[in-house]
Amino acid sequence: MSKSNIIPNFNDWLSAAQEAKKALLERAKAIAEDPEVIERRKAREAVVAARNQRNAERKAAEQARREREAAERAAKEAAEAAEREAVRRAEEEVRAAAEAERAAREAVEKARLEELLAARRAGRKKKKRKGR
Repeated sequence: MSKSNIIPNFNDWLSAAQEAKKALLERAKAIAEDPEVIERRKAREAVVAARNQRNAERKAAEQARREREAAERAAKEAAEAAEREAVRRAEEEVRAAAEAERAAREAVEKARLEELLAARRAGRKKKKRKGR
């Protein structure tokens, strides 16, 4: 048998292709409308929906964890900053007290020296007056 005997002309070839296409389409429709196939598709869709729900819950939990950690970190940093500020103020007060004490000692020393100088001057004046 030669090929020309199987499909004699182009029109026969086109109609055979069209019939094959129509048969394939009918078969696909029959498979798509099969209750078992529909049930499996629904089961797959349910699995996908459940997976998407779990992913959304996981993302929400992760976001909540990140926000909680950020809040904890901010609170910790604020507490550390407050502690550093309190230490700085305490050190500043100690420095101010030490400065005030040093200034008081210097004032006392200056007053003592002034008194000593005044006494010397008075002694010299007295000595000058006696010598006249």
